[in-house]
Amino acid sequence: MRIIRDYQYVEPQDRGASVAIGNFDGVHLGHQAVIRMAREAGGGAPCGVLTFEPHPREYFAPDSPPFRLMSPEARTSRLEKLGVERLYELNFNSALAALTPEEFARRVISEGLGLRHVVVGADFCFGKNRAGDVDDLRRFGAEMGFGVTVAEILEHGGGQVSSTAIRKALTDGDPREAAAQLGHWHRIEGVVVGGEQRGRELGYPTANMSIEGLHPPKLGVYAVVVEVITGEHKGNYHGAASLGVRPMFGENTPNLETFIFDFKGDLYGATLSVGLVEYLRPEQKFDGLDALITQMDADCARAREILEAL
Repeated sequence: MRIIRDYQYVEPQDRGASVAIGNFDGVHLGHQAVIRMAREAGGGAPCGVLTFEPHPREYFAPDSPPFRLMSPEARTSRLEKLGVERLYELNFNSALAALTPEEFARRVISEGLGLRHVVVGADFCFGKNRAGDVDDLRRFGAEMGFGVTVAEILEHGGGQVSSTAIRKALTDGDPREAAAQLGHWHRIEGVVVGGEQRGRELGYPTANMSIEGLHPPKLGVYAVVVEVITGEHKGNYHGAASLGVRPMFGENTPNLETFIFDFKGDLYGATLSVGLVEYLRPEQKFDGLDALITQMDADCARAREILEAL
């Protein structure tokens, strides 16, 4: 997959693609549908995704609570797995935000990237103050020479498949509902960082990862699937993970601590993708380390049962 970040400097081989446009946070089933439509509409042209970084919501409200379901790196990885050949990850800045709908269509879609076809959701808005809608996009496409397909919003369980609905499922501690809309387990991806090695002392060494910048799922203990993406231990594993602030030790910065079953090795510096499968219990403070270890034993036994049944 080729990544293009500046629409004003585009190689000839990166022009003429058929793309899906959107933020693609989570790359859920609705996103996957528009990507398929872009591939089908392209007539053999490269299949691409046009998105923005930072997310426009982060740009306009930088002090709002973290809401993203995945990091830009995790999104890129997921899109590549879906066969996306061109990722136009444009820098969302004041100049781009100031473009009128017609300027965006002309300067970015038509002249800048030279796109052959674009696919958007029925609720797509674009340009300064989100003033352009799908009817405007169709009109500009007819004038400027690119095709436009508008995808209907995907329904699930009486509502719409959306990043908002997925965030709610995760906040409620329902990762299986989130997965039903995502089409895959909700994954937290990142680099393993050094911790205080308390888990190792308890007989449960964990891989510690930051969740900074991400929407925090319900804090507690989960059964998880783990992909080690980089390093000598690449592969897929099962485990149990604690997502939270470690109240037993008086800490208050949420992170993810994952214990991988039947694993021996050093994962510091490796990139992991931890998929939340089932919520086991909330965080709690124990009377002592023996009670904590007893509960961890029970958590891991339960997680093994759940994961072996997948």
